[in-house]
Amino acid sequence: MHIERDGINALVVPEWAKQFDPDWFDPGYWGEGAVPVSSGGRGSAWFIERSPEHWVLRHYRRGGLVGKLIHDRYLYAGEAHVRSFAEFRLLIQLRVLGLPVPEPVAVMYQRRRLFYSSAIIIERLHGVRPLGDVALALDKHRWREIGQVIRQFHDAGVYHADLNCFNILVGEASIHLIDFDKGELRAPLSLYRTSWKGNTVGRLKRSLSKAYGDGLERQWQFFLEGYNVSTNV
Repeated sequence: MHIERDGINALVVPEWAKQFDPDWFDPGYWGEGAVPVSSGGRGSAWFIERSPEHWVLRHYRRGGLVGKLIHDRYLYAGEAHVRSFAEFRLLIQLRVLGLPVPEPVAVMYQRRRLFYSSAIIIERLHGVRPLGDVALALDKHRWREIGQVIRQFHDAGVYHADLNCFNILVGEASIHLIDFDKGELRAPLSLYRTSWKGNTVGRLKRSLSKAYGDGLERQWQFFLEGYNVSTNV
């Protein structure tokens, strides 16, 4: 549902529309119920405790040199181009496809003249850790499973713009992908093109190398074994 209130534009899933409050996107509103996420990101995400619900609040932040100047603002080119709205809608599509991603709760943007800032709230997945934190503790079977999950997304035409080792969450019996900012569902013809898939896998490998050096070469081979199980190209 689209809601305009208190100077913000928001999309909210129907089950939360009646309770929705624009202050949800302010970590200060939650007090001690907002705990900064320590792994990955740019210090712009919080675990939110709203008993009995458990959420993650993430503010959109720029990286690189531009991020040092305008860290949380993006040029407004119409609502169709608002990055947070695009990610929210993509998550809904991915869940319809049965892919392992968190459930979206709400998303907002707020205009400031030519620019906008935005934030998103998604469900918090319990019993999971970022791959970047647990890579050395996983056995070959889990690495193959990770490869299979990434291939599952690729076979569905899902492009993840920042597939790094902190955007893969590993649980005892689950593997999820998070942070689909600038991601997209690509056209059916793109399923037969491998360059974007290879680039995504390469990005993941570089993030692991940055975190662990050359200490995961054997594990990476297990990942590739799992990824290459699919017969789809």
